[in-house]
Amino acid sequence: MRVDSTVTAALIHEPSDSSLLWDAVRVTVRLLQQTEALGSTIPWHDHRRAAKKRARAIEYIRCRPKRIKHYRELLKITRTTLSSLQQASEQLPLTAGSAGELWQAQLRHYRRSSSGSSPRPNGGSWPGDPVPAGEKLVSLFEPHADIIVKGSRDVDYGHKLNLTTGRSGLILDLVIEAGNPTDSERLLPMLERHIAFYGEPPRQAAADGGYASRENLSGAKARGIRDMAFTRSAASPPWLSI
Repeated sequence: MRVDSTVTAALIHEPSDSSLLWDAVRVTVRLLQQTEALGSTIPWHDHRRAAKKRARAIEYIRCRPKRIKHYRELLKITRTTLSSLQQASEQLPLTAGSAGELWQAQLRHYRRSSSGSSPRPNGGSWPGDPVPAGEKLVSLFEPHADIIVKGSRDVDYGHKLNLTTGRSGLILDLVIEAGNPTDSERLLPMLERHIAFYGEPPRQAAADGGYASRENLSGAKARGIRDMAFTRSAASPPWLSI
């Protein structure tokens, strides 16, 4: 049996605060357009062109003072659009019926996705402020996506998977992880799942060097695995060859 991990990517664009704010304006305008068909009479203005222009400027301009200026303007546009949406939500006619309930459900979904009504999707007092990875929003449309970094490779946005395979390569078990746990944290739980599913431990097991630790080696032996092997690398500890 072999234990390995990989990442399945979410279908989202590269996230940034400015792109998320632009997404928020697009979604908000779409919801506002729907309220007109539901009988809302709240006046509002379509700021999509202005928001897109500033989001593009933030992406391509390298002068920090100019980027901050555009960012302030994008925040103002987003706040204004969200304010119009809030007014429309409060005054949506009760006669809207099931269509109105569906609209309210969409509104609740996007509010949860953006963690409420915060004008900055990823918190902090200003761009560049550190935000813990677990608290970052990477997409309004796929809010469940995690930030995954494996080693020194590129950052992925999606979900980390841990899986076990047999000698033929057939997948025996697969776990969609929450967040980005280290491989070494997941070896023993994956072995325990295998034993629970199949009623006995595998005679031999292998895993990448990222799963290697003295505790995992001892734990695998204690669970009845006769041969436990970890893939060596230049950074592997000397005891790994024992």
